[in-house]
Amino acid sequence: MKLCLAQTRPAKGDLARNAAAHLRLIGRAMSHGAEAVFFPELSLTGYEPSLAESLATHPNDPRFAPFQQLSDAHGLLIGLGLPTRQAAGVCISLLLFQPHQPVHTYSKGHLHADEEPFFVSGPNFPVLHVRATCLAPAICYELSVPEHAETAHRAGAQVYVASVAKSASGVETALDRLSDIARTYALPTLMVNAVGPSDDFVSGGRSSVFNAAGELVGQLPANREGLLLYDLGTGEVISTASP
Repeated sequence: MKLCLAQTRPAKGDLARNAAAHLRLIGRAMSHGAEAVFFPELSLTGYEPSLAESLATHPNDPRFAPFQQLSDAHGLLIGLGLPTRQAAGVCISLLLFQPHQPVHTYSKGHLHADEEPFFVSGPNFPVLHVRATCLAPAICYELSVPEHAETAHRAGAQVYVASVAKSASGVETALDRLSDIARTYALPTLMVNAVGPSDDFVSGGRSSVFNAAGELVGQLPANREGLLLYDLGTGEVISTASP
């Protein structure tokens, strides 16, 4: 399977503009043979906790129909970040579109302390079965929680993919942790981040791929949008960053 990390520069709170940008990036990813495309944390709105209550919606919002149509037409897995509304409150979620299936929603179970005034923990699952691949999703702070990766490993994860919104200093810490997860469990470990303003910080990009030995094999720049593709079968890496 060829996985693609789509590093974006979200427009603050502008779901329509961000969705259009996502569709363009997915088209580019497919031209490189991507079979799965993942976006950063809260990618459709930008990481803006104070706006989440007003922007939250549900996974079957008709505005997301183009993503399901793309998935159905091209056999593609698409993972988008969105605040979703649950009975208990607003969750930080990853919507996972698969061909001819209901949308799966993975909601962040481990919140950082500064997220708790805006979000609640949500329902999720340790792994997602995609064709012959067992994929473990994670959202940002969950990387730092040891039992999260351990649970994914016990469930049979073959690749670990984290969707994040991290500053430059946060990326440095995350890269060490990603390498450690990859080495400890002998599985490729990927992280997709945004660039540009996010809440009260600037997202630091550097979306990355670590192989099963914990070696960094691909990384995007800190300040530009782009795609990073990784072939699980061959280990090939393709990096394309915007000018």
